[in-house]
Amino acid sequence: MAEATSTSIEGAFAAARAEGRAALMPYLMGGFPDQETATAIAGAYADAGADLIELGVPFSDPLADGPTIHAADTAALAAGATLESVLETCAAVADRIAVALMTYSNMVLAKGIEDFAPLAADAGAAGVIVPDLPLEEQGTIAEALGAHGLALVPLVAPTTPAERRAQICAGAHGFVYLVSTVGVTGERADLPAELSELIAAAKEEAAVPVAVGFGISTPEQAATVGKVADGVIIGTRLVREVADAPNREGAVAAVSDFLSETRAALAR
Repeated sequence: MAEATSTSIEGAFAAARAEGRAALMPYLMGGFPDQETATAIAGAYADAGADLIELGVPFSDPLADGPTIHAADTAALAAGATLESVLETCAAVADRIAVALMTYSNMVLAKGIEDFAPLAADAGAAGVIVPDLPLEEQGTIAEALGAHGLALVPLVAPTTPAERRAQICAGAHGFVYLVSTVGVTGERADLPAELSELIAAAKEEAAVPVAVGFGISTPEQAATVGKVADGVIIGTRLVREVADAPNREGAVAAVSDFLSETRAALAR
């Protein structure tokens, strides 16, 4: 089990809980729009008060991602991003903030789980999120990651049957990633009215924190979700800020401003 420091998943949630707020968990597409900018943005996330970074490994068929993140995947790959280059970004900030890698099962299997796990651990990652890995097929990967102190973070969705959700939550490590809406990632004007009930059910069933992602696009939405959830994951809005920025400095400033405002909203 990972030591409960501020750079572990457990420690990240504990630090936020001690301040009476949900953990702030921004997503970053590794290598987007280029390696140097991505690493600078990771540092900006830590500077702005984030508790954990969800660091995406670019993949050519990101089935859980909407148009904005999919476009960032494509651009990062075109710019030369690889698993190894993304792990360089992880290593650059892992002594300051907890990092959970977000990747797809093909990426793990192509590298080979016995090679992937130590590479991720050596880069300082605290956990790995694999959204297309079914519960029934997690065993070997979860064991290999666990042997290197890494949590395999499971996902549940509004469409997950209650019995299956309870099974996933009961065996969860790190945290439970609760998908707020049906569909892929993306900004949304409104979050589902039944989200609070789903969060409450997952928290009752899990021995680890429950963090909510997909669709959270504003500080106000983050604050609303943070009243119930243990963590708030923000992805597409931040990727869009980077994509729309005129240069590296502009991207860093944009994400820093947004996260500072969101951190303040969570603390209110």
